Amino acid sequence: MNTEEHADTSRELPEPLPELSDARIDEIEDSLFAEIGRERTSRRKRRTGVWAVSGAAAAVIVVAAVIAPSVGGLVGGASSDESAIGPSAPIEDSAAGGVADPNAMSEGLAETDKSSGIAADSAVAAPDRDIITTATATVVVDDISDAVVVITDAAQSRDGYVESMSIGQSGQVIPVDPTTGMVYDSTMPYPYTPDGAWITVRVPADGLQSLVDQLSGLGEVTASSVNRQDVTEVTLDLEARVDAAQASVDRLTQLMTQAGSLSDLIAAESALAERQATLESYQQQLKYYDEQVAMSTLTVTLTEPVETVEANPAGFSDGLAAGWNGLVATLNGIVIAIGFLIPWILVLAVAGLIVWAVVALVQRGRSRRQSAGKADASESDQGTD
Repeated sequence: MNTEEHADTSRELPEPLPELSDARIDEIEDSLFAEIGRERTSRRKRRTGVWAVSGAAAAVIVVAAVIAPSVGGLVGGASSDESAIGPSAPIEDSAAGGVADPNAMSEGLAETDKSSGIAADSAVAAPDRDIITTATATVVVDDISDAVVVITDAAQSRDGYVESMSIGQSGQVIPVDPTTGMVYDSTMPYPYTPDGAWITVRVPADGLQSLVDQLSGLGEVTASSVNRQDVTEVTLDLEARVDAAQASVDRLTQLMTQAGSLSDLIAAESALAERQATLESYQQQLKYYDEQVAMSTLTVTLTEPVETVEANPAGFSDGLAAGWNGLVATLNGIVIAIGFLIPWILVLAVAGLIVWAVVALVQRGRSRRQSAGKADASESDQGTD
């Protein structure tokens, strides 16, 4: 009986595990630490990539914040140089409460013909279309003052007038009154070539082409352009709005005479005042477009011939002077280029420093965690031994 119980007990006991050698234990530990190191390296690379992308995005935002004001200034300066056809008063719809955009009501026929001479028939338009015509030209003349007088007389002889004019001397703008010839106290901010002049005249539409043709008699026409804008749909829409507003005013006026109570009278007067203001607004806008169609605009920029000075070194001293001037000009260009690049370099350096600092902090924290992990592993190994 005891023998059988002893046999059963021996069968139930598990077999003892083989003892591992020190070499095998070291191999297992090395494999485990290597796997942990690979996992930490992979995680570090992923985090480094994320920080690098974040730093690059931050750098782009910083650069955009610095460049945006400059670009906005350039764009604003470029837009301010463009001459507007007139006040861009919105066409309000009192019934719908919306705004009628001239560009939305009409695609507009805006042609710009640029060549050495302005194309003929610039003032010719379809009789049933409302066309606003503007022209510009640049003329090289021998005497700017005489040319200004000729253009002024030509505009006045065609029942036109001088809208604005400015003459420059030695790079200084001297605006003058187009009728009296007196110098203004303030300076008008119109761009022009130093020692040149510009003059803007308004003439009837049918007299614009003859005035343009007369410019060739003043000197060499170096640039010219004509712009035509079809505003027929705009004027038709305004006329319809004027008629509708006038009918509304007449109807409200009639209702006021039939008001049965004081409250009805006050309500009718309030509605009438609103409709009257809308009617006057439409009438003013229609008047503006009618004036723009009837009177075309011509802007002429006048410049004098520029004498070309040719360098002709006659000897060693002249050659030395020319070389010195070239060196000074080159150094000046280098200094200007450096001054232009310094702000960009500073911005990029700050962005790079921020990215470097963030990456360094992250790597330092990881190194500390790795050192702590290795120390804990070593202590556990010693405790096991």
